[in-house]
Amino acid sequence: MAEPAELLALARTFGDTVLERWETLVSLETPSGDADRAAVFGGELAAGLAATADRVEQPPGPGGDHLVAYWDGRGTANDGSRRGHTLLVAHSDTVFPAGTTARRPFTLAEDGDTVTGPGVFDMKGSLVAVELAMDLLSRTGAAPRRPVRLVVVNDEEIGSPDGSRLVARHAEGAHAVLGLEPPLPGGALKIGRRGVARVLLSVRGVSAHAGLDAALGVSAIDELVDQLAGLRATAAAFPDAALNVGTISGGTRANVVADHAEAEIGLRYATAETERALLSALSEAAPVRRRAVLSTRTLSHRPAWAMDPANPLAAELTTLATALGLDLPLGSSGGAGDTNLTGALGIPTVDGLGPAGAGAHGEDEHASLSSLLERAALMATFLETH
Repeated sequence: MAEPAELLALARTFGDTVLERWETLVSLETPSGDADRAAVFGGELAAGLAATADRVEQPPGPGGDHLVAYWDGRGTANDGSRRGHTLLVAHSDTVFPAGTTARRPFTLAEDGDTVTGPGVFDMKGSLVAVELAMDLLSRTGAAPRRPVRLVVVNDEEIGSPDGSRLVARHAEGAHAVLGLEPPLPGGALKIGRRGVARVLLSVRGVSAHAGLDAALGVSAIDELVDQLAGLRATAAAFPDAALNVGTISGGTRANVVADHAEAEIGLRYATAETERALLSALSEAAPVRRRAVLSTRTLSHRPAWAMDPANPLAAELTTLATALGLDLPLGSSGGAGDTNLTGALGIPTVDGLGPAGAGAHGEDEHASLSSLLERAALMATFLETH
């Protein structure tokens, strides 16, 4: 077994190698839904992981191939104390359009620690950290105690409409889930997340001349406005609810009663109770106007993962971090991710194991090299001992 201090000291010798790898992954842009770029990036990531993994697969999806890597570990299936695998959850896509790196390339700041560029924080630094963690174990003659699976989806930034099925499949039988999303400010791990759903509410009305025969028509736009007002009233009754009407469309002309309208609605909630209330308010809504027809379609959905301050997996990681001389605070996130699913299922889950930084999705996105090296050592220590 490698000692934690040995792993951390070794990790800190890989700064230049990590920077080179980080720059490579950032330069291969991966906007969500771009299958061609996803393929190039996936091939590069698969090649890097293959250096230590027992096998790497690239299951197809609508936006290109995802990736799943497997490490067999040193445990045995009949050993009750080692039963179950550790699941690492990550994503390869970013919110930035192709061409962003030409304007904002990967850059190391004068402090020798801060790196900037699209996706350095969310979350290509995390993928470098996984590669390094497994390399540290290999170099010290160690191996994960249990089997390990890494799932990297390519559509997380748009709600994992396809990738969530992979996370769900590989969560079956997992004894622990480590999410590699960026941490909270101060490097805090995430032990809870608000749930998020995107729902399309559509209304079918009846068209008519707005001046001569308005009474013969049924305005889909008026119906939509009233439905949204009612939904806001429902949300206002729950302190943990948030609602955002992201887009609205409908109608054809000012002199025609609109026969169609729709809105894309974003819902956020911290508890299963609020989640049920909001989704029921949409799916069970009755038309205000006779002859109006309502329909809803869920575009993406992530359940609420309630924060548990006594999260035992977080306690184990905190203890390991202390042994490494690292501070590891805990918190809850207002945003959602793929670990919402595993946390809501009751599988021991912790997220935010990516390197510290800030500015996700923005012009100021940045991350810390020293933090990446520390997180890799922490990850390697956990996998070797748990």
